[in-house]
Amino acid sequence: MTSVKDRAVTGLVLAEPLIFDRTTPGRRGSSETPARFDRKAAFDAIPAALRRQDAPAWPECSEVEVVRHFTRMSRWNYAIDLGTYPLGSCTMKYNPKVNEDMARLAGFAALHPYAPLPWVQGALELICELEHDLGAVSGLPAVSLQPAAGAHAEMTGVMVMRKHLESKGDPRKKVLIPDSAHGTNPASCALNGYDVLELKSNADGLSDPAEVARLMDVDVAGIMVTNPNTLGLFESHMGEIAEIVHAKGGLVYCDGANLNSLLGVARPGDFGVDLMHINLHKTFSTPHGGGGPGAGALCVTNALERYLPSPRIRKQQAGDFVLDAERPHAVGRVKAFFGNFGMHVRAFTYIRELGFEGLRQATEMAVLNANYVRARLSDAYHVPHDRPCMHEVVLTDKRQQKNGVSTMDVAKNLIDYGYHPPTVYFPICVHGALMIEPTETETKADLDELCDALIEIAATAESAPEGLHAAPTKTHVGRLDEVQAARRPILRYQAN
Repeated sequence: MTSVKDRAVTGLVLAEPLIFDRTTPGRRGSSETPARFDRKAAFDAIPAALRRQDAPAWPECSEVEVVRHFTRMSRWNYAIDLGTYPLGSCTMKYNPKVNEDMARLAGFAALHPYAPLPWVQGALELICELEHDLGAVSGLPAVSLQPAAGAHAEMTGVMVMRKHLESKGDPRKKVLIPDSAHGTNPASCALNGYDVLELKSNADGLSDPAEVARLMDVDVAGIMVTNPNTLGLFESHMGEIAEIVHAKGGLVYCDGANLNSLLGVARPGDFGVDLMHINLHKTFSTPHGGGGPGAGALCVTNALERYLPSPRIRKQQAGDFVLDAERPHAVGRVKAFFGNFGMHVRAFTYIRELGFEGLRQATEMAVLNANYVRARLSDAYHVPHDRPCMHEVVLTDKRQQKNGVSTMDVAKNLIDYGYHPPTVYFPICVHGALMIEPTETETKADLDELCDALIEIAATAESAPEGLHAAPTKTHVGRLDEVQAARRPILRYQAN
């Protein structure tokens, strides 16, 4: 049997310069501009104050040069369609191709956002049905699909919190956030003018109700809890925490990015949550990464529905759908048109394809896979909370550090085995964290290969640790100076 390291076979990957370095003056990749188009006249029509004096030097290449350039670079990429993508907290599950087929149906893909309402009734009905489904699985019946992403929905949720308290004449200044929450939570609070109170996790990695009671007062707008938290653990005291916060007039916000571990099993609304956002790309398999487009659903109680972004879709008695913009208490519009509709089609398709029983099974498989990884790796790596986890497991480099091998070394070496590394150094409340989320779409054979690779790296850290510092060695580009790249990034082409 071959070593797991032989899984990553070196193939033909060509070096590729920048497209600017391939330029040949006068070369074109398209037909000449039609003679009827007067280029100079068009330029002269632009007001002098708006003309660029340092117009960029566009690369001059043929069509075949451009196609080959970008095709060669595409072979440097890793993708979920190539293999396991174990990024903890990101839920990089496989995107079923039926979702893509439905989003490309002409009746959906060719819709114009300003089309008359009678022409888009099917699209409005789909959005309404998706809102209903998300309300059903979250236990929070009022849903807005207007936000463009999960973090955007989270910010909108804090806007709703603030609007609700201000409407009662009860403006507050602080929000309570556990140290095991997602990093966007403090940013959403700051953008809404709130200060953050950090809630330290207890020895079990959970939020402590006694500490919540100590910090919760009439100046705290509420608490933002990631459940399960970023340690992969279910916040088992949520009901008690919600009672404490509600007793002081605050609201409970749940970061729903980890809903993939609760879907069909537990509903956040049932244990006291007032608001939560759902990342459709994480839980409902719409495409992830690349800067967008994304989609974030904001789910709230019926009592908070009045504050959701406008317009809202309403179904009239006659059966047709209208956009209701007469909402004086709403936080306003947070996204042009009605969100990223193509993402809604994909999420709707995923739900209809699986059904609610299928969604529950997906959750059960995600949790089973994470616990299988935890069990297989617990002898090779330190597990700070070595007990049943939810959809992700957090390891550390505590055992490897005695030989000078760090989490970063482990992650870089995993690339040479043909895997994208897991999330590293997060959550920040765990030193040297290595965070793995296998999702439900990975088979046992896939997980065994990933675990074999990590176990082999751990063995090398014991026998020949110095060899781990140079990885990756099989990639087109070797290990980068990430500190330098973060502090002094080069963000634009600079001619020599």
